[in-house]
Amino acid sequence: MDFNMKKLASDAGIFFTRAVQFTEEKFGQAEKTELDAHFENLLTRADSTRNWTEKILRQTEVLLQPNPSARVEEFLYEKLDRKVPSRVTNGELLAQYMAEAASELGPTTPYGKTLIKVAEAEKRLGGAERDFIHTASINFLTPLRNFLEGDWKTISKERRLLQNRRLDLDACKARLKKAKAAEAKATTVPDFQETRPRNYILSASASATVDDTSCPPSWSEWEEKYPGGWRLPCFFLLPLNPSVTQAQGCLSLPKNRKLWNDEVDKAEQELRVAQTEFDRQAEVTRLLLEGISSTHVNHLRCLHEFIESQTTYYAQCYRHMLDLQKQLGRFPGTFVGTTEPASPPLSSTSPTTSAATMPVVPSVAGLVPPGEAALCLEEVAPPASGTRKARVLYDYEAADSSELALLADELITVYSLPGMDPDWLIGERGNKKGKVPVTYLELLS
Repeated sequence: MDFNMKKLASDAGIFFTRAVQFTEEKFGQAEKTELDAHFENLLTRADSTRNWTEKILRQTEVLLQPNPSARVEEFLYEKLDRKVPSRVTNGELLAQYMAEAASELGPTTPYGKTLIKVAEAEKRLGGAERDFIHTASINFLTPLRNFLEGDWKTISKERRLLQNRRLDLDACKARLKKAKAAEAKATTVPDFQETRPRNYILSASASATVDDTSCPPSWSEWEEKYPGGWRLPCFFLLPLNPSVTQAQGCLSLPKNRKLWNDEVDKAEQELRVAQTEFDRQAEVTRLLLEGISSTHVNHLRCLHEFIESQTTYYAQCYRHMLDLQKQLGRFPGTFVGTTEPASPPLSSTSPTTSAATMPVVPSVAGLVPPGEAALCLEEVAPPASGTRKARVLYDYEAADSSELALLADELITVYSLPGMDPDWLIGERGNKKGKVPVTYLELLS
C-alpha cells in the first residue's frame, strides 16, 4: 500500500508538472521544443490518412448496406464477437413476393408467368448482390477497419507518449534556466549586511554579553572564521529570510552559491535524461509514421480488389437482366441511343452517361427464327468479297447456339448476310461461326 501511494504521489506530481508546462505554452509564457519539418509532414500525412480512411469506410458501409438499423445491428454483433445472421437481400425479398403473387394470381396466366420469370431474375440479382457485399467486406472494409483499430491506435499511443516526453523535456529546460538565473544572482550578492531586509527578529540564543549595537559579520568574515557556516551564540538582528536556519540554539546561513551549483548540476542531469527519452520516443514514432506509406500500398491493393468485385457484380446483373429481356421477348435494341460500333451506346434513361464497360446488345429482329438459325449459319459460306477483320471490345457470352461467344481483344472475321439486321454480323473464329453484335466490335480497315 505504501509503495502504491508513493507511486500515485509521483505520478500526480509528473502530471501537475506537465499540466503547468502545457498551460504556460498555450499562453506563450514558456518555450516549446519544435519538431523538424519532415516529422511535421509525417504527422499531417498520418492525420489525413486516418481522416479520409474513416470517411471512405463509413460511406462504403452505407453503399453496401443502406439500412442504418441493419448497420447498427452488424456493428453490435461485431463488437460482441458473434456471427452476423444471414439477412435476405432486397432483391431476394422482391423475388419472394413476386413468386407468391404469381402463385396466388395464377402461374398459368401471362401476368403470372412473367412474375415467375422476373422473380427468378431478381433472385439471381439478390444472390449476386450478396456475393458482392461479402467480397467487398472481406477485401476492402476489413483492411480499413484493421488499420483504424490496430495500426492507428498504436500510432496514437506513441504520439501521446512523445507529447509527454516533450513536455518533460521543456519542463527540465525551464528548470535549468531558472536554476542558472538564481545561481548568477547568488554570485552577485555582496554580503549579508548590504542585503538584509527591514523586517528583523531577535535571535533565540541572544547573549547579554554582546553589545546591542553589534552588527553581524560579513559573509567573507563568517566563511573565513567559521568554515562550517555556524556562528557562536550572539545577539544581533536577523532578517526574515528562508536562507536563515536555526538549530540547537545556534544560527546557520547556508552557502547559497554551493546550493545553486548543486541545483544546476541536478537540473542538467535531469535534462540529459529527458533529452535521451525524447529522442528515443521520437525515433519510434517516426518509424511508425513512415509506415503509413506501406498502409497506402495495402489500401491501393484492396481498392483494386473492391473495383474488381464491383465490376463482376454489375456484369452479372447485366447478364441476368439481358437473359430476362430475351425471355420476355423484349430486347434492349428498342432503347439504344446510338449504334456506333466504336463506342458503347447511350441509354435513354441516362442520355448524358455512357455505359462504362458493357454495351447494350442491339435488336435481333429480322434474323431467321432461332430454330433454323444454326442450320442456316452452318450452310452459309462467307462471300467471296466483303469480309473484314474486327477486334472484340468486350467479352460477350453467347445466349444460344446461333451466337458466337467473344473474348475482349481477340481478332475475328466478320461479314454480313442478305436480310440480316444491320446491328448484327456473322463472326468466324477458326472453325466456329455465329452471330455477333456490332456494338461489341471495332471494325478494322
